[in-house]
Amino acid sequence: MSQLPTLETPHLSDYPELVQVWEDAVRATHDFMPQGYILLLRDKILRQYLDAVMLVCCRAPNGSIQGFIGVAQGRVDMLFVAPAWHGHGVGKRLLRHAVSVLNAQTLDVNEQNPKALGFYLHEGFEVTGRSPTDGLGQPYPLLHMRLRKTV
Repeated sequence: MSQLPTLETPHLSDYPELVQVWEDAVRATHDFMPQGYILLLRDKILRQYLDAVMLVCCRAPNGSIQGFIGVAQGRVDMLFVAPAWHGHGVGKRLLRHAVSVLNAQTLDVNEQNPKALGFYLHEGFEVTGRSPTDGLGQPYPLLHMRLRKTV
C-alpha cells in the first residue's frame, strides 16, 4: 500500500525548500511579475514572512515538500504548491486544513492570477473587496476574499 503525503509543521531547516516551492509556484502562476520583484519577494519570504505565520506543509512520502500554507489571525497569508503537484489536491488539502484546524476565514489573491481565484471560489470563498496594489504598494491588484457562510 502506498504511503500518503503528510501534513506537518515544517522546521527552520525546511525554509530553503519552502522558498524554492514558493519561487517555482510564483514563476509558474505569476507571469505578470517581473524578475526583480520576484527576487525581492523571495528575500522577504525567507527573512520575514515565513516566521510571521503558522506554517503547515504537505510532505510527500519521499520527504519532499509538495506545498505549504501560512495562516495568521484567521487569514491565509500564503498558499503555494510546487508546479509538479498543481491539480493533484495538495492545495485543496492544505486550504481545508487551514479552514478546519487553523480557523482561516479570509485571504487575498492576486487579481491577475485567475486560476488561484477560481480555486478559492470553488473552495467556498467569495470576493468581498479589492485593493489596487499589493501589500508592498506595487500595482498588482488584490482581491479580498472571505469564506462564505454556510447555513
